Amino acid sequence: MIASLTGTVQSLALTHAVIDVSGVGYLVSITPATSRTLRVGSAAMLHTALIVREDAFSLFGFATTDELEMFDLLRSVTGVGPKSALAILAQLSADQIRVAVQTENDAAFKAVSGIGPKTAKLISVTLAGKLKGVIGAAAVAGATQSATADLTNIITALQGLGWSERQAADAVREVANSIGAAATTDVILKAALARLGNSKSVSGGE
Repeated sequence: MIASLTGTVQSLALTHAVIDVSGVGYLVSITPATSRTLRVGSAAMLHTALIVREDAFSLFGFATTDELEMFDLLRSVTGVGPKSALAILAQLSADQIRVAVQTENDAAFKAVSGIGPKTAKLISVTLAGKLKGVIGAAAVAGATQSATADLTNIITALQGLGWSERQAADAVREVANSIGAAATTDVILKAALARLGNSKSVSGGE
């Protein structure tokens, strides 16, 4: 098992990179977000998953262990292979995936090319059980701490679920101000989702 690679970026594209490790070039499939963190000729370290098939050995690389763990979780879903898992992570961050699962937002997964309604539902159902306890660690602040520092992450997550930056920012600020600084990220996220949902309902009624 190749768990990580540390070397020099030999060549780079949006979907893959070649990392030179002691004279051996490793072709690694990556997301566009990871690609933007790399530079040709510069040192790089990627956390990797080696997928062994009868006809190929494929490496998938990630900038963080959180992304790698989410990649492995996605692959545990029936119908989601490594390429599909990478495609999901190319469109949604690990935190946005957690929010989509937590809010049962299958549409976030259906928006990914190659993911149909059945697979999208399976992702939500399968990960709902596996992400228990994980959501609090990576996407939700501690219950006794102020959620202020996480407001930007909540706004980003809401944007990933389809709202504009202004809509998300306005909803989060209003909710945070009304609830108070002691509110957890989880509470603010749910309240903001409810507020945005009500806004859509009102707009639709007009």
